[in-house]
Amino acid sequence: MLRHLFIVMTLITSTTNLAVASDLAREKRLHDEIVDSIMDGEPVQLTANNHSFLGIHTESATDKRKGGIIILHGRGLHPNWNTVVYPLRVALPEQGWDTLSIQMPVMAKDTKYYDYVPIFPEASPRIDAAIQYLKKQGLKNIILIAHSCGAHMAMQWLEEKGDKELVAYIGIGTGATDYKQPMRRSFPYSKMTVPILDIYGSKDYKAVINLAPKRLQLIQKAGHPQSKQEIITGADHYYKKESEDMIKTISNWLNNLKL
Repeated sequence: MLRHLFIVMTLITSTTNLAVASDLAREKRLHDEIVDSIMDGEPVQLTANNHSFLGIHTESATDKRKGGIIILHGRGLHPNWNTVVYPLRVALPEQGWDTLSIQMPVMAKDTKYYDYVPIFPEASPRIDAAIQYLKKQGLKNIILIAHSCGAHMAMQWLEEKGDKELVAYIGIGTGATDYKQPMRRSFPYSKMTVPILDIYGSKDYKAVINLAPKRLQLIQKAGHPQSKQEIITGADHYYKKESEDMIKTISNWLNNLKL
């Protein structure tokens, strides 16, 4: 009886300690679905932790390259997603920026915020790989733009590495979670040294809107004079009809940055 109980407890403990990993099979399906349809920019394969993942590099359309912008998509999506990600990755090169939109770790459909939390650390090596890729292209001013769950992953990376590799950070729809699933960690804004632009829509998710004052407080605590919080009137979490306003807000802020 005791031996049987010991075996059962051992199995339970072993199962509990198994590492939660992202869904690489789903990631491959996303890759196969979109890579041949990319019309703007070039697909590139990056490597992190011996895993090859997709990036889409769109070069600056101007002679003077200002730097490189890494774009992180939201939960379960891909680097060519038609809202937020695609509009930004093709519009910002017109302003002199190279963009690199990268595939973030994904899980099965219908998984929630708390399901994703354990895989946030998987994103950090991908962000590192994206930074190194842009540096190899001769780009020095690196900016990170993160939307929704991509912002959660970016915050994980910022907590681990700090912002020394960046000249600015832009968070869009930051703080999005699910019903009765509050954020596990606070925003790292107060510890950041680079300028921060925090954007959210007036029709965004309730969690994003309710946490806006907290994000602003932390941004102000960091004290960078170029940091701002902007609300896009009429926009929902995905900026389906307000992508031009989102791009204009980001472009204006970038144009005024003192790099």
